[in-house]
Amino acid sequence: MLTKSLAAPPSPLSARRRWTVLAVCALSMFLVGVDTTIVNVGLPEIGRGLDVGTRGLEWVVDAYTVVMASLLIVSGALADRFGRRRVFQCGLLVFGLTSLACALAPSLGVLVAARAVQGIGASMLSPVALAIVVNAMPDPRERARAIGVWASVFGLSMAAGPVTGGALIAAFGWRSVFWINAPVVVAALVLVAVFVPESRGERARRLDLPGQVLLTVVLCLSVGILIEGPRIGWTSPAALAGYALTAAATAGFVLVELRRGEPLMDLGLFRRPPFVTAVLGATAVFVALNVTLLLNTFYLQHTRGWTPLATGAATLPMALGATLCAPWSGTLVGRLGPRRPLILAGGFTAAGGLCLVNLDQDTSVSLILLAFLLIGIGFGFANAPLTNTAVSGLPPSRAGVAGAITSTARQVGAAVGIAVAGGLVAGAGPVSLAAETRPGWLLVSACGLFLLVVARAAGPRSTGTPS
Repeated sequence: MLTKSLAAPPSPLSARRRWTVLAVCALSMFLVGVDTTIVNVGLPEIGRGLDVGTRGLEWVVDAYTVVMASLLIVSGALADRFGRRRVFQCGLLVFGLTSLACALAPSLGVLVAARAVQGIGASMLSPVALAIVVNAMPDPRERARAIGVWASVFGLSMAAGPVTGGALIAAFGWRSVFWINAPVVVAALVLVAVFVPESRGERARRLDLPGQVLLTVVLCLSVGILIEGPRIGWTSPAALAGYALTAAATAGFVLVELRRGEPLMDLGLFRRPPFVTAVLGATAVFVALNVTLLLNTFYLQHTRGWTPLATGAATLPMALGATLCAPWSGTLVGRLGPRRPLILAGGFTAAGGLCLVNLDQDTSVSLILLAFLLIGIGFGFANAPLTNTAVSGLPPSRAGVAGAITSTARQVGAAVGIAVAGGLVAGAGPVSLAAETRPGWLLVSACGLFLLVVARAAGPRSTGTPS
């Protein structure tokens, strides 16, 4: 098992205090979500400022997401052992300090290293904050509504990142996208100290260091091959060695986890088809989102000559769709189960991608904005039912496990989306770039269609974990 997020006894907190805890944790998650996407719109400016190309810029994003994805699970276990609030505060501190290091980075190498350490801090926020919220919400229906709010805030943060980044870069330059984290971190540290109670798992679990190392190796190698593959050649000796090492590390990870009494990842969960499809669905949603954001950034700035501010503003329809539909999705999950919102998520995402499969230099701006709106609506409807599908039907001792794996899948999807999109446009000139993005839009549509498969596997009336 990964965590005992739901193992604590029901919280005696009042309703007002419970929702205050949710608000404080949501603020911190807003910070993590914004930072996952805010950098995208600034990549061309970062490239000009540090004199690096597209492939190097991919690592600015993926160093953060890969490290965060690989450590999400162990961070949840550490929180159960040493205290969720304590680990959460530590994560905020690391995140804030490394944000300052990113803002001061003199070179690409320093920036990528700082982003990797920033991912360590972020890994202490996402699963731990969700565990704090779930621990404060013992009632399954209240928990379902809280997950809806959580998904709404996280969805808004992911979609609002490019808009915020564009405005900051226009006013203060690319380093401001990292400076802005400092005041938010300070406010979050104060609010957590005042309002969030300490909690732990019922018993401390042993840390699975071999499993953690192997999981990190698998993720880093996989994403690294996707980023560097176009440069080194997919059939080059280096690439073939990378495939072999990835396969060996994956096999080693599975063997280690099956033999441990307290594994990092409970592989038994993957025997449940709804859980497997929910994890794959979460990956697909974040692949689609990050392909959209990166292709949008390079197309609008390189091909259309838009400023970072205008590029960020173009994603406002996406932010609007995510903001309006995420809470609605949470309500639908609580009342009707996850199937209907997943169908809506898949349909809107697929339609948004199809709008841009013939993208060229003169594509109507209104069509581009419509596509972003549709993808934003799909993203808004997706997160709550996917989380609910992953954890529904599980006893409390395993629901935290499922939530942690789903969070990891989202970040893996983000890293893969950046790597794939970057590979499509790396080296493309302003004239040819639009045509080079077309496979990416087909991928976005395919991710939407896959959500329809997830909807079919999801239970029609699942509302949460057993109490």
